[in-house]
Amino acid sequence: MRAFIFDLDGTLVDTVYAHVVAWQQAFEESGFVIDGWRIHRRIGMSGGLFTRAVAREIGRPLTVAEQEQLTRRHGELYLQLLPVRRPLTGARDLLRRLHAGGVPFGIATSGVHPEIDASIDVLGVPPGIIVIDRGDVLRAKPEPDLFLACQERMGVRREDCYVVGDAVWDLLAARRAGMLSVGLLSGGYGEDELIKAGAFRVYRDAQELLDSLDELGVTLPA
Repeated sequence: MRAFIFDLDGTLVDTVYAHVVAWQQAFEESGFVIDGWRIHRRIGMSGGLFTRAVAREIGRPLTVAEQEQLTRRHGELYLQLLPVRRPLTGARDLLRRLHAGGVPFGIATSGVHPEIDASIDVLGVPPGIIVIDRGDVLRAKPEPDLFLACQERMGVRREDCYVVGDAVWDLLAARRAGMLSVGLLSGGYGEDELIKAGAFRVYRDAQELLDSLDELGVTLPA
């Protein structure tokens, strides 16, 4: 049976741009001015990988203390900017229909608790659904660890898994995990970027994915 592993930010919940603003403000408070689009290209990485990548944009490495401070401040600002989360179009229905139809799924995110708690709650994720966060693995995207950990905890074969994500980092990690991937445009990446990163199919959002599950060999009860 086919199974799904979902990214969270930009795939199921409308949080990508709040992350961009939070990171941008955190860097600015520390004296670094970075254009928002440069930050957006890095969303989906873990916080540590993200700060190291952005360090290349500012032209000098960040100390461990600076990385920790920026990551901590980003988390604080993010919770202030987005205390209430909004599911992306079709996300709640997609998860509900998969659960009702007996199709296994889990969530694997580079986010951490407590930042992701409100997102999980607003999606109405059923009890017992596997949720893997950054704290559960040694390496985050684009490494495959998050998806492999989710697949193992779900008890399904990796060749049966579709990874659904909105960023190239999701799709690269899925490729390295040996799983097919599905790209969604709801995080701001273009269709061509997602295809080049390895997406088997690209859909506008979770609603279009739900309407097109038959293209992936998944048939739900009416």
